[in-house]
Amino acid sequence: MSTQLRFEDVTAPVPDLEALARTTEGLQASVERATSVADCVEALKSWDEVRRGVRTYGSLVDLRFNQDTADPERKAAREAWDAARPRWTELEVGMKRTLLDHSLRAELEDALGAQVFALWGSQVLAFDSEIKDDLTRESALQAEYNQLLAGAEIDFRSEQHNLSTITKFRQEADRDLRHDTDRALWGWFAGNAVELDRIYDDLVHLRTRMAHKLGYDDFVDLGYKRMCRVDYGRADVERFRKEVVRDVVPLATELHRRQAQDLGVERLMAWDESVFDTRGNPLPKGDGTWLVARAREMFAAMGGGLDEFFGAMDDGGFLDLQSRKGKAGGGFCTSFATYGMPFVFANFNGTMGDVRVLTHEIGHAFQNFKSREQWPSDYIWPTLESCEVHSMGLEFLTWPHMDTFFGDDGDRFRRVHLIESLLFLPYGTAVDHFQHLVYETPDATPAERNAMWLEMERTYLPWRDWGDLAHPARGGRWQLQRHIYLSPFYYIDYVLAQTCALQFWARADEDREGTMRDYVELCTRGGSAAFQALVRSAGLVSPFEEGCLSRVVAHARDTL
Repeated sequence: MSTQLRFEDVTAPVPDLEALARTTEGLQASVERATSVADCVEALKSWDEVRRGVRTYGSLVDLRFNQDTADPERKAAREAWDAARPRWTELEVGMKRTLLDHSLRAELEDALGAQVFALWGSQVLAFDSEIKDDLTRESALQAEYNQLLAGAEIDFRSEQHNLSTITKFRQEADRDLRHDTDRALWGWFAGNAVELDRIYDDLVHLRTRMAHKLGYDDFVDLGYKRMCRVDYGRADVERFRKEVVRDVVPLATELHRRQAQDLGVERLMAWDESVFDTRGNPLPKGDGTWLVARAREMFAAMGGGLDEFFGAMDDGGFLDLQSRKGKAGGGFCTSFATYGMPFVFANFNGTMGDVRVLTHEIGHAFQNFKSREQWPSDYIWPTLESCEVHSMGLEFLTWPHMDTFFGDDGDRFRRVHLIESLLFLPYGTAVDHFQHLVYETPDATPAERNAMWLEMERTYLPWRDWGDLAHPARGGRWQLQRHIYLSPFYYIDYVLAQTCALQFWARADEDREGTMRDYVELCTRGGSAAFQALVRSAGLVSPFEEGCLSRVVAHARDTL
């Protein structure tokens, strides 16, 4: 990277919607009049530059709000853009409809690739001017949920914690401490259950109304269109969920049985599930600053462009990793399209999860950077299940370097990481199945939704025992999962991607150099193809192919 860009230099003007409308409508008219592919492409390149600028502004506004949800100026900017964004979507959809219906469409598909037309075809079916106000309301409800969780204050053992920092106690060796931690955590959720139920109920009914306005039977169909699932559908996901029950749940049950033996407990309780031996989980040997320094060493050793890239992220201030009061929870990667740089947001809490979240989000960031010059810009990011292959794949490809963070506990980390990755498959599938049930019966009461979640636990997590933790025992565990509120139907993407990432892990044992080369090339392709085509291009088997999941699970079982 020849010039060091700093995050503080990243700026974007507030979009002027009237000016954007004039510009977009003018370019749309040029496309409509175009009689050659060259004329269309010239207009589209101008449109693409406009879109990059708007996306950069949207990313900045969302990021700054998440960095401090209590800041009134940041909140006001987020609310203003949430209100304006549907109008911009309307302008984008207008251009996409013109392109989809263009007399030169076949020639344009040859020039731009068929994938972008498949994406646009999905996106136009997920929007109509009639739902603009609904989209603004949806964003407001999502922000309300984010703020509620970001403002959580949990008094625990004479200290005040948020939902991120209290997590470290859930991984301690002391079983009583873990139990007390979960009592405090779920006590907060019980105390805020009415608000959490009200927000979600509003979201479910709002999303269902939008689906009906667009002519869908339920929000499931609309949700799939929003996710741009262009090469698989509901039936494929349902079949995959059945394979998880058949192939993974028995292994997960066995792993939990062994976990109880390793912990020396007669029955594994919910507060035991995060710990895998009597010493507690392995911990990084230093704080967040130390961890980033070790990450620089790791990526320098790995090469493939990760070395220079991570140095630019760190030196440029494109990492916000420490948890703090008012900061939204979780971790994510965003990007600034006009600058070609991503940004990683996380909440370190002193657990082994800090290493995982950093490698995970850097996987997203590296892919975004490698494909930053893709054109049209719809190809910079793939669809989300493909995105998660890059992030989860990098988690496994960094395995040889885990001693850098964990010292003599490197092998313990690798074992726990593999077990957690396998155990995630049924949990992630439960989250997806739960959302299908919710949106297929949108008028269910909060109690009935909790009953749906308990049914998911019986199906996918049959070992779970909440003991005296009243709120999750009544079915409230799902309220901790942000994606259910913020990103409906996203969660199965992690499960599909984990199935692919485990293939990277298995191949790396035999040919690390070749696997790393395939990984970098996959990142460079961005979103220029649909999910299954992308994974096959990297020598992976699609999770929807019969036997894929069972083969992955068998290899992991043999390793363990």
